[in-house]
This record gives sequence, structure tokens and C-alpha cells, in this order.
Amino acid sequence: MKNEGKSLQWFGHILMILLSLACVVPFILLFLSSITDENEIIRNGYSFLPTQFSMLAYRYILEEGADIFRAYGITVLITVIGTTASLVFTSLLAYPISRRDYPLRNVLAFVVFFTLLFNGGLVPSYLIYSQMLDIKNTIWALIIPGLLMNGFNVMLMRTYFQTSIPMAVIESANIDGAGEVRTFGSIILPLSMPILATVGLFQTITYWNDWMNGMIYITDPRYYSIQNLLNRILQDAQYLASSEFNSGSNTAAQSLPSSTVKMAIAVIGIIPILITYPFFQKYFVKGITIGAVKG
Repeated sequence: MKNEGKSLQWFGHILMILLSLACVVPFILLFLSSITDENEIIRNGYSFLPTQFSMLAYRYILEEGADIFRAYGITVLITVIGTTASLVFTSLLAYPISRRDYPLRNVLAFVVFFTLLFNGGLVPSYLIYSQMLDIKNTIWALIIPGLLMNGFNVMLMRTYFQTSIPMAVIESANIDGAGEVRTFGSIILPLSMPILATVGLFQTITYWNDWMNGMIYITDPRYYSIQNLLNRILQDAQYLASSEFNSGSNTAAQSLPSSTVKMAIAVIGIIPILITYPFFQKYFVKGITIGAVKG
């Protein structure tokens, strides 16, 4: 039995190593491809052992230096504001739904669950944000659409409140004279760091990677997020390298690193998330495990 247990343990370790490599190897290939010479990729395809290196893709992107720093600043701003506001709204909605003594909990839970199944669609959303709220070509166009609470995050946080915070703690606070606001701010939120970090990570990734709102509501380059700016740079590179533009006569345009630019854009876009994730990891694992015990 002891040997059998060790064999299963080794099998589990090997399996997890293979799964981890399956996640890490594509990122390694992505980075190596971004610093590989364009002509080598055209001749030999993508490789883990490139023979010719080139930083031309990054130099091409950094030619938009001022724009990139501004776009990074806008993205950081909307990510911080959007994530913070989303956590506030999500927790304020999830907490009453988790309380069994709240009379409207079933109604609110149904409304939240309904949004998981149906939504109004793109056209009504566009009309509301661009005409009724008039946020087109403003920084709010990158923040407000994401503030509509994600039903999955609300239900995840509700489940955490129900399973991880004993009702006796809330009752003790009430006996000691604490009101609902005091109880929520001084007791519930400090005990909910794992689920707050988990939902916060979800929202951070959503805001950081969001390019759809910028594509729909932003036409002024001053308000481009990093994703929208990188997408514009990629489109420009593809157009300059296209036959319709140079018709075989513009060798400079033909030599643009369109393939490596795609990889470099992905690297630039994902690096901040890779740096941030380790700080959330311990809370993320605990929060997603406890919050998913039951629906």
C-alpha cells in the first residue's frame, strides 16, 4: 500500500508538471518568436531555437513611444478604477443575497441569474451608452460598460459569504450594537479577502484585456487603451506590408515584420498581468475553491 501511494504521488507530480509545461511552453514560444528575424519565420516557421534574432518588431512598436506610454497610463487608470468600483458594487449586491433573513433575496438572486442567460445585445447597449449616457469618446466609455456586475462574480461572492462567514458572527455584531453598514465594513469585508482578491483578479484581467469597448465607443486616439493602440499598430503594419499598398515597389514596407509584430504586441499586452498574478495567487486559489462549493 505504501509503494502504491508513492506511485500515485509520483504520477500526480508528473501529470502536474506536464500540465504546467503545456501552459508555459506557448508563452516561451511567443516571446522567442517576437525576437526572431521575420525572414527566418517566413522560411522555417516558428521555432524554439531560432538562429537569427531581431528586435525590429519591438523597435517598430516603440516608434509610437509617447502614444504607448499614454495608452498604458489610460489602461492602468481604467483597470484600477473599474476593478475597485466593480468590487464595491459586486459585494454590495452579493451580501444581501447571501443573507437568509433578507426578504428580497430570492428576487435579486433571480435577476442576477437571469443576466447569466440573457442580455440586451450590442445595439441596445450602444444606444444607451452613446446617446442616453453620452459617454462616447470619453474615458468613461472604457469604465462604465464593465461596471454592470458580472452575474458569475456575484454568485461566486454570495456563495463565499454563505459558506465561509458564520451567521453567528453577524448576530454577535448585531448584539453588540453594530448596524448593517458597520457589520459589512468592519467584519464581512476583512473576512472576505480571498474572494475579493479572486473577483478582483477576474475584473483586472477583463479591464486590462478589453478592446471591444474601445473599438465601439472610442474614435479619438487620445483615449486609446493599450489594447486598442496595439491593435491599431498591427493593422497599420499589415496594411503597409500588403500588396494593395506597395504593389511590389516599396521594399521598406515589404520588410515590415508583420508576423513578429503580432507576437511582440501579445508580449507587451500580457507582461503586466504575468507580473501581477503571483501577488493574487494564494488568495485566488482559496477564493475560487471556497466560492465554488455550491451554487
